[in-house]
Amino acid sequence: MNMVHVFYDEPMLLGECPLWEPREGALYWIDIEGRAVHRYIEKQRQHTAWSLPSEPGCIARAESGLVVAMRTGIATLDTLSGYLRQVTPAPFDGATQRFNDGRCDPMGRLWVGTINEPRDGPKATLFCLEGGQLRDAGLPVTVSNGLAFSPDSRTLYHADTSAHLIKAYDYQLSTGQVGPGRILRQFDTARDENYGGRPDGAAVDSEGAYWIAMYEGGRILRLSPAGAILGEFPLPVRCPTMIAFGGEDMRTLFITTVSFKRPAEELRNNPLSGKVLQMRVDVPGRIENLCRI
Repeated sequence: MNMVHVFYDEPMLLGECPLWEPREGALYWIDIEGRAVHRYIEKQRQHTAWSLPSEPGCIARAESGLVVAMRTGIATLDTLSGYLRQVTPAPFDGATQRFNDGRCDPMGRLWVGTINEPRDGPKATLFCLEGGQLRDAGLPVTVSNGLAFSPDSRTLYHADTSAHLIKAYDYQLSTGQVGPGRILRQFDTARDENYGGRPDGAAVDSEGAYWIAMYEGGRILRLSPAGAILGEFPLPVRCPTMIAFGGEDMRTLFITTVSFKRPAEELRNNPLSGKVLQMRVDVPGRIENLCRI
């Protein structure tokens, strides 16, 4: 049985994008509603937080520090000085959209999606940041999530949380072009007593299996490259947001969660909501690629 423990005890409002940095032995993550980047080095019991001018959607490793995609645009964060330098402004109306989930490919491109906050249709999309320039990949969604790459970089995974849908696209690493897609898994949208949640943040392990946090489903799923469920891991919270592999052997799964705007009864029944959780897994993950923008 995979036991779930608290990694960082202070609840986040909307914890997201856990990111393991092996050079520091540290876990980074963001609090979207709290407008902050967090870091915790467990061996030193050292927590650091950096305030941001707008809501972050994701972070990525860089040669030094981090890359942060915020509502106002994409910037680099110097984690020694706290200096934030803008790389490119947001290419959308920040009144209705913001950057959301993102991940770097092995060439250092940052793939980052957006979220259409009114949820009134697939008006969000997936962008690629390369050479300081953003381009639209032309994959319309309502809430972009679940970004991940297969170990051979020939498949790009992308989820639309609102549609309860995960797709897998052919990917050409040398050019950064996204090819034809297929449905990896379509989840039931009926929010009845059997509701299993909707796909949020994801990660791929060293065997090529796709792990997905099921928001409002209180569980994490491990899927095969064909979409079959290989494993199901129940959690002591209802709303996991994203997962990341880390630790010295890359066999610790870190899980961010939510406390913001959740029903009072849910928070009473799930007192770990908002905290960063961890559990040990059998198959190791992979170190995240560096962003070279």
